Amino acid sequence: MKNIIIFLLFFTSVISFSQEITGDELLEKAIEFHDPNGHWQTFEGELFVTMETPKNTPRKSRIRINLPEQYFFVKAVRDTIITEFAVHKEDCSIAINGNTNPSEELKKKHNLSCKRAKFMKNYYTYLYGLPMKLKDEGTIIHQKVEKKTFKGKAYFVLKATYNQQVGKNTWYFYFDPKTFAMEVYQFFKDETKKDGEYILLSGLETINTIKMPKNRAWYFNKDNVYLGTDILSKNAQN
Repeated sequence: MKNIIIFLLFFTSVISFSQEITGDELLEKAIEFHDPNGHWQTFEGELFVTMETPKNTPRKSRIRINLPEQYFFVKAVRDTIITEFAVHKEDCSIAINGNTNPSEELKKKHNLSCKRAKFMKNYYTYLYGLPMKLKDEGTIIHQKVEKKTFKGKAYFVLKATYNQQVGKNTWYFYFDPKTFAMEVYQFFKDETKKDGEYILLSGLETINTIKMPKNRAWYFNKDNVYLGTDILSKNAQN
């Protein structure tokens, strides 16, 4: 009986809290969990990411991010192909298998361009910078926090959209109601069509005191088809 009463009191407090907390307050609590020392804005470090997909051999990436210097570098290895992208402020460089001046044919075949380099920079800094990146200019945090169950677990859900100059997708971020850890996020291009993807997060890797998701498993929203998993490590994986 005592355990039942404690559970009911906790459940009631969770429901009350979800009704009272605002989007901004939820975001602050999530950032406090993931970046307790406020180090993201001055982040300088290396990430090692292995991408596993159903129909391909793993791709292993070494990523360097230096936010104060506006520097980004990624070296990706899959089979015998090694690609490198670097962005330093407005300058960029590309290479394939050590060739820093590849032919137009090679560029086209392997999608090598400054546009691609900047995309990679934005991709990695956004995903591994969450939830802190939700403080960026142009992000619209919706203040109504919902309580939803996803894959059998209850979450506080934060909705984010973006100014037209920044992005068109609608994002939802799912946080554990006890710890405020980010455990799921999903995005839609057109929510009425149930397009886009959801990403399940598991495990944590602490890099420069920032708690980053160790595993990110990607699925289509529409039919739950599995797309692949990114595995984060502090050190290079053989």
